[in-house]
This record gives sequence, structure tokens and C-alpha cells, in this order.
Amino acid sequence: MSSSGSDDPVQLLKSLIACPSVTPDLAGVFEPLEAALIPLGFVVTRLRFDGDGSYPVDNLFAIRDRGGKRLLFAGHTDVVPPGETADWASNPFVPRQADGRLYGRGAADMKSGVAAFVAACARTIEAGEAETGTIALAITNDEEADAVNGTDKLMAWAKAEGHAFDFAIVGEPSSATTLGDSIKIGRRGSLSGAITVEGVQGHVAYPEKANNPLPVLAAIATALKADPIDTGTEHFPASNLEVTTIDVGNPVSNVIPGKGTLRFNIRFNDLWTPQTLKQWIGERIAAVDTRGCTIGFDVSGTPSRSFLSPLSGDVELLRAVIRAETGEDPTLSTGGGTSDARFIAQYCPVVECGLVGTTMHKTNEYVAIGDVEGLTGIYARFVARFLAGSRA
Repeated sequence: MSSSGSDDPVQLLKSLIACPSVTPDLAGVFEPLEAALIPLGFVVTRLRFDGDGSYPVDNLFAIRDRGGKRLLFAGHTDVVPPGETADWASNPFVPRQADGRLYGRGAADMKSGVAAFVAACARTIEAGEAETGTIALAITNDEEADAVNGTDKLMAWAKAEGHAFDFAIVGEPSSATTLGDSIKIGRRGSLSGAITVEGVQGHVAYPEKANNPLPVLAAIATALKADPIDTGTEHFPASNLEVTTIDVGNPVSNVIPGKGTLRFNIRFNDLWTPQTLKQWIGERIAAVDTRGCTIGFDVSGTPSRSFLSPLSGDVELLRAVIRAETGEDPTLSTGGGTSDARFIAQYCPVVECGLVGTTMHKTNEYVAIGDVEGLTGIYARFVARFLAGSRA
């Protein structure tokens, strides 16, 4: 073990869990990282970004520049609220080790990934296997909420500072049931929207004096779901639209409402962009008889783009490393929701490789200690071989 203890992922993970870093509160969570990284030769920079309708966010960028190939690790230290702490078997921000598990908020999602990568760097550096290439870390404290002043701006800052990367790993939980059984090479995009139909309010006994927007809203809902958006691609399932609510705010049965709103979300594959999907939605709306109503459509928030990383030798190297460490032959997945990998994909190829995430966001969140050690082994072997220029 190093004198700083930075090569022990479990102890570092305990230090991170002990910081109640619920988005966007830092709660001291960067301090254990700085204490581990600086003695290893990393130059650590803290950056605070704000504006764009969101709260200020603290971010951390660390780099150990030795030229050569350039590897980026990205992750987040913020966690979701624990909910009712009385429902936990113990304090969610006091790490508890029992029966081969480590309990605490953020144990699975994803302070364990951060701890494993830092420990892997320590082991690689101490073995003299990190002198032929560059390692960097981009850590945000805003992945679980707005994700406005986090990784997106951190990557833009890094590029402006002249940093470029050949490959990136995001340490999000990517394994399905056992460590290493899956890595994510892409993610679907996400677009949410609201369609508002305005008619004329009136008494139900005098429908000729009103104009009910609900039949139009129902027709729009039908039009949006009438035909599949697509049939999928080689690496992605079919894009899917779900109507999530139709609201009129009408508590009584003798009033025709004047306005109603339909909300939906689309998870889309690499056949689409937010712009082309907006056009597709507009065409579906235009095909509906307005019946004299006014229709408005707005995209809610900032859509997430889909991405697919190139199936390069670096991806195959990672798969080979996983097979060597765990015996698993990882599948290449694009399932799940969105992650900060979508921001990194604009700058370099990126995959997600992490632990099993079955307990993330749950009460009594935990991670298997053996998996934390296993992930550290995967990362350490990959860092050494990647920086040496190895291929699978």
C-alpha cells in the first residue's frame, strides 16, 4: 500500500461516502481526491461554473501529463438525496461494512467508480507503468440533477486549455448482473416536450358556445403513437415515445375546459437528432384536425443527444482486460438512460465501464467490496496497457 493509502479503493470509497454531497453540495468530497491525487503527481484544478438557468457547481480536473497516449476518466461525486433516513438500516452518510458489502449513499452510483480509478492510477504509477502516457480525471458534482454546469462545461474548458484525449472511460455502473458482463458504447438520446391545445371554456350544457380541446389532445396522442418512430439500428433498439400525462386542471364535470397540455418523452437512437425529431413531431401535430383550437409545442429543457463510440482497438483492449480479470466476455450495450458520456462523446471516443448498479438510488444502497477490488484491477490493467500503446 502507498504511504498515502491512495491505492486502497475501499478506504477511499469510505471517505467519499462520508461526505453528504447531495447535488450540488460539495460537502468536502473533493478533499479526499486531492489528498490521493496530488502525491501521485497529478496537477489538480478546481473549477466552479454557474449561470444558464442553473445553480453553481464545483468541478475537479486532474492531469498527470507525460505525453504519449492520453486517457480520460470521468465521473461524478454528487448523489441523490437519501430519502427518509429512518428507512435505512444505518446513517446513509456513515459508511457501513458488513457481509462483504459497503453500504452508504453513493456506494454504487458512483463514488465506487471514482475510488476504483484513483486506486488503479496509484497502483499503475507505483509499478512504473504510467510514464509513457497521460492520465486525466474530469469529476463533476452535478450529474444527478441539472447537469448544466458540470461535465459539459468542464470538457469545453479542458479543450480551451489545450487538453485532448484519445479515449475516455466513464465509471458509471454499467454491469448488468456480474462485474464486467457489459460495457456501454453508446446511449440513446432523450427529448421531452409539451403540446398545449387551447379552445374555449364553457358550460357542458351549451357546447355550441365552447370549444373543447380534449378531443384534439386525444387525437394528437393517437397520432404520436400510431406508427413506430423507427425499427432500430445495429446497436440501438427502436426509438420510443411515451405520453406521460394529459392535464386540463379541471376538477368538475360541468365545465368544458379551455386548455389542456400533453407531455411526452422520446428515447431515441442514432438515426435521429433533437432537430429531426422536432420536425417529426411537428408533422404528426400538423396531420391532426385542430377543430378551431390553437396548438403550441415546446421542447422541455435541453435534449440529450444519442451517441455511439467507434468500435476501435481501445474498446477491444478493454474487453480483453475484462476477460482477463473476471472471465466475463462483456456485451456491448447502449441501454439505459442518459449519462455525462454524452458530453464527452463530442471530444473523444468514450465508453462506460463500472460496477453492477442494482442498488443505485435505493434505500440501503451498497456495493460488493469484492467488485470494488475487481473494478480497480480492471482499470489498473487497462491504464497500463493503454498507455503502453497496446491493442487487444
